[in-house]
Amino acid sequence: MTLLIRKERLKLIIGLGLVLAILLLTPLFNLPERLAAVVGPAERLVPIYYVETKEKKVAFSFDASWGAERTEKIIRILRDNEIKTTFFLTGFWVEAYPEYVKLIAKEGHEIGNHTLTHPHMNSLTAKEIRTELKKVEQMIERASGQKTTLFRPPFGEYSNQVLETVSGLGYKSVQWSIDSLDWKNLNAEEIFERVTSRSHRGAIILFHNNGLYTADALPKVIDYYRRHKYTIVPVSELLYDDNYTIDPNTGAQIKNKKR
Repeated sequence: MTLLIRKERLKLIIGLGLVLAILLLTPLFNLPERLAAVVGPAERLVPIYYVETKEKKVAFSFDASWGAERTEKIIRILRDNEIKTTFFLTGFWVEAYPEYVKLIAKEGHEIGNHTLTHPHMNSLTAKEIRTELKKVEQMIERASGQKTTLFRPPFGEYSNQVLETVSGLGYKSVQWSIDSLDWKNLNAEEIFERVTSRSHRGAIILFHNNGLYTADALPKVIDYYRRHKYTIVPVSELLYDDNYTIDPNTGAQIKNKKR
C-alpha cells in the first residue's frame, strides 16, 4: 500500500470520527431545547376575572387613582340602596384623601390594594412589586383599620412574576369581566348599556370612583341588576376562599369538585 493511499484512508477515518462525535454530542448541546419539549412551556398564570357560579351574584368594584369629587355621591347611592362594594385604592389617593378612606371603611365597604404609585407592574422587579403593595397596605390599614387581601393590577397589566410575588404577600389578584369604560367619560346611558348588556353570573364589574358620569349611571345599573334578581356583593364575598382553580384561558375562578 502506497503512502498516499494510507494518508487518504487516515483522512477518511478522522473525518468519520468527527462526524460520529458531532452526532453523539448534539443532543447534549441541545439539552435545554430537549428538556423544554418534555417539560413544556412555563404555566401561564392569570388573575381572577370572574367566578363560575350558579348563583345570581355580581360584584361592583371601584378603582381610585385620580380625583375624589364624585366619591361621596357614589357612596351615598350605595348607602341608599344598602349595597356594599370594593374600592381598590392607590397610595397617592390614600395620601391625598384620607377622609374618604375613612368614610369608605365606615360605610362598610371593602378596600383592596391598587399599588402605591399605579406603575406598569411588568417593568418592576419582585422587590419593587413588594414595595408597591406593602407601603399602600400599611397606609390603608393606618387610615381605615382594614387589612387588604385583594389586589388589582394597574392598567390590568400582569405577568407570572407579578402574580407570584403578589400571591406570596397573601393577596388574591382580581381583574374584571365587565368594564364600564367610565374612565373614557362615556355618558350615563352608554355606561348603563355596557354594564347591563354584558351581565352574567359571577361577574366582577369595573367602575372608577371619579368617572365623570359613573354616579349618574349607578342608580339605573343597580335597578337593572335587582330587577333581574342579582345580588350585588363586595368582591371577596363573590370569590371562593380555597379549593379552587383559575382557568388560564378565561380567568374564571372555578370551585374544585369534591372527590
